[in-house]
Amino acid sequence: MDSLGGAEFAPDMTYLNTSSCGLLPRRSVEAVQALARDNATGRGGEGAGGFETVDAARDSFARLAGVPAERVAVGGSVAVHVGLIASSLRPGDEVLFPEGEFSSVITPFAVRGDLVLRYAPLEKLAGEVRPGTALVAFSSAQSADGRVADLPAIRAAAAAHGARTLLDATQSAGWLPLDAGAYDYTVTGGFKFLLCPRGTSFLTVTEEAQGSLLPRHAGWVAAEDVWGSTYGPVERLATTARRFDEPPAFLSYYGAEQSLALLEEIGIDAIHAHDTALAARFRAGLTGLGHEPVPGESAIVSVPGLTDRHPDLRRARVAVSVRAGYVRAAFHLYNTTADVDRALDVLAG
Repeated sequence: MDSLGGAEFAPDMTYLNTSSCGLLPRRSVEAVQALARDNATGRGGEGAGGFETVDAARDSFARLAGVPAERVAVGGSVAVHVGLIASSLRPGDEVLFPEGEFSSVITPFAVRGDLVLRYAPLEKLAGEVRPGTALVAFSSAQSADGRVADLPAIRAAAAAHGARTLLDATQSAGWLPLDAGAYDYTVTGGFKFLLCPRGTSFLTVTEEAQGSLLPRHAGWVAAEDVWGSTYGPVERLATTARRFDEPPAFLSYYGAEQSLALLEEIGIDAIHAHDTALAARFRAGLTGLGHEPVPGESAIVSVPGLTDRHPDLRRARVAVSVRAGYVRAAFHLYNTTADVDRALDVLAG
């Protein structure tokens, strides 16, 4: 199986570590370099970049996420987006998480000290939603082992009990189709399967949920009239989710515009088929070698009991990661069957 990225990528190793950080397409690197050169000479403009490029990235992500751009806020990290949501809850509200959920989804709620935090196994999460649950916060694909949540069941359970939903799509957006409008909030770090530079992240908020969030970090970029709001308190915040924007890192968003455009050109359905087929080949190969990978149909493959082989893989220039006692490999559009077979050859000794 050939890669889907073609000449857009230039890995010089067997790179199976997108769950940690995605590779940047050539066009994204060129966009970042061009802006950096302009900033070095003074040609980058007053703000060292243009908001029109940020808005182009916002529009592209909105199309990938299946929501209007007016419901998308941009920022620099998932933790800041989650913190905004955590600050909107009332003292004593209950938040339900999967056991072992990524810390950026949990900690902004935990540091408040006046919320009830409850945990359940991922496969039982829907059944643990109860009438007193205010919010269910979870990742569509778990960081540690790649397991994909039962998204329809969790949404249905939350709706039945009047709970809101917060979905972290960081480990899935870019290979798993995303319907962000089906959740009250979604947060997505852009530097993994979305192939953006680090420093890009996206928050989506339904129209109803927008009224529950106070834009606590609002600055001039959150104003309806950005350039007319540079001094004194902002008189009128944006009427869209842009009121929740953080000041953008222009270098990162110049790269993000190009990366997201590439994903749109290829199509998430095609990427999903490609990535999961490679992951299935790797799971089958691991099983043939006597190992037991975490089952499922995720593009992320984790296997216990192989952490001692990580140095061998690294020496062979096969990039994977170790998380929570698992060796974790992730497959994306720049990978091929040759990458799968190379990793299996190393593990076979």
